[in-house]
Amino acid sequence: MLTKAILSQTDAIRVLDAAQQEADRQGWNVTVAITDDGGHLLALRRLDGTAPFTAEAATHKARTAAVGRRETEFFEDMINHGRTAFVTVPLKGLLSGGVPIVVEGDVVGAVGVSGVKPDQDALIAKAAIRALES
Repeated sequence: MLTKAILSQTDAIRVLDAAQQEADRQGWNVTVAITDDGGHLLALRRLDGTAPFTAEAATHKARTAAVGRRETEFFEDMINHGRTAFVTVPLKGLLSGGVPIVVEGDVVGAVGVSGVKPDQDALIAKAAIRALES
């Protein structure tokens, strides 16, 4: 039987707090979603002043990063570089800003961020994940 690490609620809150700290430091209004390894929502935080649609976008980005086992930027780049048929896959978060959380080589969940430019969304997600390293 295999064993695996899982994200606890304490982990999810730690990641949310780190994401909010980075967003506040940058002056960005974003929504942050945390999922488990199957893409199921564990936590969501929409900062004051963030557009309502970002809650759904962040959730989809996190879900796609978790089940796709890679950053959503990969999928966006693939589509932008000619593999347009990929837009027909049954995933909705194919934009940059979703980053898997990897522990000892295994994806245990993901962070999705929406609200600013794609590279800025990803920057916040990566800063949030670093909170689990300490």
